[in-house]
Amino acid sequence: MEGESPQRPRDARETRARILRAAGAVFAGRGYEAATVRDIAARAGVNQALIFRYFGSKKALLTEVMAQDGKEQVSTTPPELLFETALRGVLAEGGGAEADRLAVYLRSIGSADAAPETVRALGEEYATALAALSGAEDGTLRAQLAMAWLLGIGLMRVVVRQEPLATAEPDAVCAHVLAALDRLLPVLPGGEPGRGTGQERPGGRP
Repeated sequence: MEGESPQRPRDARETRARILRAAGAVFAGRGYEAATVRDIAARAGVNQALIFRYFGSKKALLTEVMAQDGKEQVSTTPPELLFETALRGVLAEGGGAEADRLAVYLRSIGSADAAPETVRALGEEYATALAALSGAEDGTLRAQLAMAWLLGIGLMRVVVRQEPLATAEPDAVCAHVLAALDRLLPVLPGGEPGRGTGQERPGGRP
């Protein structure tokens, strides 16, 4: 069976990708807690040992799945729409398996078994895309601050369930956040070119 002998690099990449697709489907359908490594292995056509060899733990596997989704979002979304798209994903209504895996992912950030290098690399991809919107010298810092705010909103809404944020309308949250974020990243929807880049506003205010 697969996992009992070394695989060629190409075969290993294909098997890893197959496991990620299977895990994504199982997590989405059943939620993180109900999903089992046995189910994922069966769907991917591999044994459980191979999943642990590649990913280390179920939580790390979820991190990889979420990161894969994030990378696809970065590559297919125009930079000026990226933050709002990610924010609306965090604010998505309905709960269920999608909210379940988002909550586990948010809780796991920074933990030893949640593939911290994967989380960091994904954060850098988002930050790089967002930093391109700013003409300021500290564009990367601005982008990282925006991402930190996004994660904080996710934690407060999905994990802590702090009211009124937990049940606030996504459109209302987006309107407030994007308006405030205009000072950091001025080319987001609703932003005004020139703001947040150090240029002065009318009346002499930066």
